[in-house]
Amino acid sequence: MTVEISSAARETMLALAADNPLSEVCGLLFGQGSRIDAVTPVRNVAENPLANFELDPSALFAALREERAGGPTVLGYFHSHPNSLSRPSATDIAMARPDNLIWIIIGNELTAWRSTPFGFRQLRVH
Repeated sequence: MTVEISSAARETMLALAADNPLSEVCGLLFGQGSRIDAVTPVRNVAENPLANFELDPSALFAALREERAGGPTVLGYFHSHPNSLSRPSATDIAMARPDNLIWIIIGNELTAWRSTPFGFRQLRVH
């Protein structure tokens, strides 16, 4: 499967990661199907944001409420790996729900993954 990312969404994610090289940034992905049209940065509330990410639950719940009311569809999440590769870390794997949502990970490159009941599956990015 290929994930298509709008240039504005891609630039926003890359700029956030570049502007915060010492901590993991994170946020929500919005769009339709496998096309990401927009992203929203979300505060990282992890105990150690230098090495982990945890989306602010209030922002996630607000986005899901808005989606149910006819707002934009939440396709998944993005976060950065400032000091590691652009693949799911052991912590990502342990904490992920098998919800089939898209994960964008920004490290040495931008990669896309789907969290499935069988683990993460890498997706092509266009």
